[in-house]
Amino acid sequence: MSAPASSRGLAPAPAPGLDDTAALGQPIKGPSALGSDPRRLWHLTWALATTEFKLSFFGSALGYLWQLMRPLLLFGVIYAVISTVIRKFAGVPYYPVALLLGIVLFNFYSEATGGAVSSLVLRENLVRKIEFPRLAVPLSTGLTALMNLGLNLVPVFIFLLAAGGSVRVSWLELPLLLLILACFTSGLGMLLSVAYVRYRDVRPIWEVVLQMTFYASPIFYPITALHHLNIFGWRINLAHVMMANPFVAVLQQARHALIDPAHPSAASAIGGGAMILIPVFIALATVIIGFVVFDRAAPRVAEQL
Repeated sequence: MSAPASSRGLAPAPAPGLDDTAALGQPIKGPSALGSDPRRLWHLTWALATTEFKLSFFGSALGYLWQLMRPLLLFGVIYAVISTVIRKFAGVPYYPVALLLGIVLFNFYSEATGGAVSSLVLRENLVRKIEFPRLAVPLSTGLTALMNLGLNLVPVFIFLLAAGGSVRVSWLELPLLLLILACFTSGLGMLLSVAYVRYRDVRPIWEVVLQMTFYASPIFYPITALHHLNIFGWRINLAHVMMANPFVAVLQQARHALIDPAHPSAASAIGGGAMILIPVFIALATVIIGFVVFDRAAPRVAEQL
């Protein structure tokens, strides 16, 4: 008979299932959204964005010119139809330039959010094999869209100056407006990217939402063309409701600041006063909620792909 473990000076083995965490150590934590080094997040985001930007034109004969031609072609079709069928917009100051600006900004909004939807899934091999700040993936999509926006704004200014517009101090508002729009699209991109990992219906649903946004937003018509609507006895100002969308607020203020002061400012279009804080609050809330949701889902993204 062999001596019991206690008599040989050995501690008895713990019963199965008891104190497993102590035996196995601390649970393994997956990669976070931000990582431990913010500089690494920025460098990786920039590398992914610039690579995607260059690859989008790789092998193309016209290269970057295609990025300029796409909004111009859409602008030409819409302007030809509207100028022929709807003539009441003829009195809108620099209407062709206002239309082009709306198309350019919407293309950025569509590209930044639509590209972010499938960004994590398209980079599945990278997400599964390498530990890196997961937030770099959707942010790089938005940064690439921002680079394309910079190119697309060039013909807007050329058309404006050619039509008789002048350089004004209010043009300095553009960086702030683009920052607000970029933050709003980044928040949406974070939400959409993690939602698409689990629910593949997100992509077609968002494509429908983008189409509705394009036709419902004052892109090819001025915000002043909207009228009041009576719903169950309530008199609702459609312009005020639409201006709650941060994209529409940025678009309206951009037309006021860049094209002509005759275009109503975002504050006046939404009703003036503190009402302008509504789209700002929505944009800020979208960024915060998007980051919180993405940060919680980031460690498990590789498992769910």
